[in-house]
Amino acid sequence: MIPHDLVIADTRAWLERAVIGLNLCPFAKSVHVKGQVHYAVSRATTAQELLEDVRAELQALVAVDAKLRDTTLLIAPDCLHDFLDFNDFLAQADRVLADLDLEGVLQIASLHPGYQFAGTQEDDITNFTNRSPYPTLHLLREDSIDRAVAAFPDPESIFEVNMQTMERLGSEGWAALKVGASAVGEAVVASSAHDTSKN
Repeated sequence: MIPHDLVIADTRAWLERAVIGLNLCPFAKSVHVKGQVHYAVSRATTAQELLEDVRAELQALVAVDAKLRDTTLLIAPDCLHDFLDFNDFLAQADRVLADLDLEGVLQIASLHPGYQFAGTQEDDITNFTNRSPYPTLHLLREDSIDRAVAAFPDPESIFEVNMQTMERLGSEGWAALKVGASAVGEAVVASSAHDTSKN
């Protein structure tokens, strides 16, 4: 099992160096600087266990003042390593959001070390805009998104600009950022995947 502190350290490094450093999300720097990003590590090993943590973190986020906790990164280092499984899981997470009657209040975005946009090759550099060190669910407040979009002159251009940024950076440039799972984390994940394949 990857140590809790290491999971958070890897995720924080990715946020600072990639998301903020490359300006992949123009809205991230403000909440990071203000200490309003909450890092929650789920020790779930199954999708069902992770759903319970999703429920708990959604309820915790909506219960806290946005000035103290604007957004939550729910990190799941111990399950859903396969991107297709993770992608399928998102529909279940959205059902939890609906069950809690939080649609229109919160939303869930997805990040994954194997993230792949439809119509792209697995190693396409543009996929890396959404590649986090570990499977991660980003829980966001709708009000915060609305304010950020209103303050940004051309929010529709963010995706296109990000694609251009990644293409200029290239795979070597991305590797130089050192924003993946740490060596310890990678070894644990690889071992876990190997054990699963034997069952």
